[in-house]
Amino acid sequence: MSDLGAGFGYLMKGQRWVAQHGRWFGFGLLPGLVTLVVYAGALVGLGYGADDFVGWATPFADDWSSPWQGILRTGLTALVFVFGLFLAVITFTAVTLLVGQPFYESLSEEVDRSEGGDVPESGLPLWRELWISARDSLRILLRVALYGIILFACGFIPVIGQTVVPAIGFCVSGYFLAEELTAVALQRRGMILKDRLVLLRGRRMLVLGFGVPLTLAFLVPFVAVFLMPGAVAGATLLARDLVDPDAAPDPGPGPGTADSGDAPAPRAWSA
Repeated sequence: MSDLGAGFGYLMKGQRWVAQHGRWFGFGLLPGLVTLVVYAGALVGLGYGADDFVGWATPFADDWSSPWQGILRTGLTALVFVFGLFLAVITFTAVTLLVGQPFYESLSEEVDRSEGGDVPESGLPLWRELWISARDSLRILLRVALYGIILFACGFIPVIGQTVVPAIGFCVSGYFLAEELTAVALQRRGMILKDRLVLLRGRRMLVLGFGVPLTLAFLVPFVAVFLMPGAVAGATLLARDLVDPDAAPDPGPGPGTADSGDAPAPRAWSA
């Protein structure tokens, strides 16, 4: 349980860091504002069109008597919107990080610089970093979509579907949200997706303590935009805790480095 509190502590430290560095806070707002406009339009469209979609997808209920038809379609409409919101929370970060790659890369480097020690740099051209980020984000989103489909189906289970399933959904969202955010700092340290996931699995409670409260906060309109700069800063501080370059000698190429054409070999790290 202490790791849960420590994870939340990193989230707060990140917000304090940007509050003390106002220029970087404003700098980090720009990508989120652009993405927010696009996502707000998409969610408004989903809100207006979800009932029509459910009506089209459930023709077998056209002849059902009241109130059963209304109960079924209202429940499914709510589930469709919740599922869309679930995906929006996860994809918002991925898209914002992709749009704001140069912004958040610079912010993350400044956090490392302010904390002392080495300031890792990927050494890759911007287009290569964008490609790696987009590719890894797609891989994460496919995982999230798979979990989302399973949880969506489990949502029909009485009682459990309305209590346990949403809680699991928030944990899944928080975990992968933390992965997306820490990727900014970990990619600069030469860690590919496979190694990042292994690293995060070793400290699940710490990662959930960081990601779940952020996921809940992101459900509040406009909050995600204002928390993103601090979330990137906090994720960088979290990554510094997860990765200790001086803890052990460089092990050289290890498992998962077959992708080394896309990123430098990982530095030494401890899980």
